[in-house]
Amino acid sequence: MKKIYIIFALSFVSTAFSQSRTLEKVEPAFWWKGMKNPELQILVYGKDIASQEIELSDGVQIKDIKKVENPNYVFITVNTEEINVSKFKINIKKNRKNTGSYIYELKQRNPDSASRESYTSKDVMYLIMPDRFANGDEKNDSRPDLAEKANRNLANGRHGGDLKGIINNIDYIQNLGATAVWLTPVNEDNEKIYSYHGYAQTDLYKIDGRYGTNEDYRQLSRELNKRNMKLVMDYVTNHWGISHWIIKDLPTKDWIHSFSDGEKGFKRSNYKITAQFDTNASDIDKKIALDGWFDTTMPDINQKNPLVLQYLIQNAIWWIEYAELGGFRVDTYPYNDKEAMAKWAKAITDEYPKFNIVGETWLNTAGHISAWQKDSKTGEAANYNSNLPSVMDFMLYGNMPKALNEKQGWDTGMMRIYDVLSSDFLYPDINNVLVFFENHDTERWNEIFNGDLKAYKMGLTLLSTVRGIPQIYYGSEIGMRGDKNKGGDADIRRDFPGGWKSDTQNAFNISGQTAEQKEFYQFTQKILNWRKSKDVIHTGKTKNYIPQDNVFVYFRYDDKESVMVILNSNEKDQVIDLKRFAESLNGFSKGREIISDRDLSLHNTLSVPAKTSMVIELK
Repeated sequence: MKKIYIIFALSFVSTAFSQSRTLEKVEPAFWWKGMKNPELQILVYGKDIASQEIELSDGVQIKDIKKVENPNYVFITVNTEEINVSKFKINIKKNRKNTGSYIYELKQRNPDSASRESYTSKDVMYLIMPDRFANGDEKNDSRPDLAEKANRNLANGRHGGDLKGIINNIDYIQNLGATAVWLTPVNEDNEKIYSYHGYAQTDLYKIDGRYGTNEDYRQLSRELNKRNMKLVMDYVTNHWGISHWIIKDLPTKDWIHSFSDGEKGFKRSNYKITAQFDTNASDIDKKIALDGWFDTTMPDINQKNPLVLQYLIQNAIWWIEYAELGGFRVDTYPYNDKEAMAKWAKAITDEYPKFNIVGETWLNTAGHISAWQKDSKTGEAANYNSNLPSVMDFMLYGNMPKALNEKQGWDTGMMRIYDVLSSDFLYPDINNVLVFFENHDTERWNEIFNGDLKAYKMGLTLLSTVRGIPQIYYGSEIGMRGDKNKGGDADIRRDFPGGWKSDTQNAFNISGQTAEQKEFYQFTQKILNWRKSKDVIHTGKTKNYIPQDNVFVYFRYDDKESVMVILNSNEKDQVIDLKRFAESLNGFSKGREIISDRDLSLHNTLSVPAKTSMVIELK
């Protein structure tokens, strides 16, 4: 790939830099004392900087200095444990004359930082696409330094949603019952078009100016933390944007994957990530799957390169520490080099033992998905341990709409859900899987079921009571729809009504919701807030009963409590014989159905209306 050398003008916003173009970038810009791993790799960038002398002030010793094929980069390693000052200078010299300097700061960590809490099965995750949620600051909708300008009339354009808009509506999210907020990427994505999704990042240390600032991002996290809520960052290790400043001036040719038979090194991935564990996979198929690009604007990052891997590790830790994060969701996890990513995950969890990371493991079988969870026996069979705490249950996601749409057969209808759950033994930590029925890449649940409130209630009841961490997608709680097949990604990422001053309706206010929206919202609010205090749901055991007549019954129980869940996907009312559940109903004769607030007698039989769910606290 031809190298393009770009010289960036200094902003002078930070006084850390001297007024010299010799030293243009330092990453990370600062660090912290007290990390478990005291070694710090500092990327220093500037025109022909490798040909000059680099010295550190105040007696700070350089442990290692690495020069690469591009003379515009130097990678300095220091041992922070051996540094006794809070600030020191990185001095660049030529012929003993200073040509540039940077004041590097080592901050003190928060004493409780390493033991920070993260999301668990006690939480409900609320997924937001920030550009489409709420516009809290119209002044940042377009920026002179960023290519794509706001145009709300353009389906795939920038609409103006931002971090201030989310901050302004935290009460709405909290009242709904969500306890963790996952944002699709908000780092700078300076592509010319279709940049709102954020997955083609162009600066990993900077929040996109159309969303706000780094300080705004940290404020959002702190506002959530005040409410015992958590901010989850969508982290992308597999690919960056073609306009990333490092991609424009590669440190090494192998910083990214490229193909000699592809135009400008591009070859599209074949997306067959099952090749990662296929012992009989051809080398070429595996290479194209893992090293191929997602798109022409998304160069595939080479995590095998030690400099790249350390850059990604430090960047992840920097954001956790700086923004006081409560977890990661990692995009396209199995497309990365699996050995390198095991080191990445371990480095993060070594620093933060409770920190949760869920990988987007878009695979269709429990065997393939479970192999990506830490300490998996299926992974062990392939001589691999991912060190990844959590995975996304795409098997449950794929079967849920079919289960509710089909009549029951040997492996159809509600039997699909039973079969998914019967594979739970493959997961080393089944409570730490993310369960969902839609996200920003999938068809909207309410579109699949044509706005049917009964289908929504059944789906959300399952997510809220089954093992794992429930994730819901913004707007579904008010019945939002979107047809990906007809309208593409933009249609499943519609603007939330009320997020813009010009909106005629504000669904963030309950009084402003339509009657239909209220029904969706009130059900969501009720079951999610009920779930908050239910340890029996968070960590209890499960007892499944094979579905009959498209009625699936399971129990969640522990030493203190037992909950009976009934999902009737039959088109007709059903009367179930309670004698069948004697082993789970032993000692219980009545219950409180939490959705309808009804007391029930649990003798002999129970009538369950068609297409409904019931959640019964046993007494």
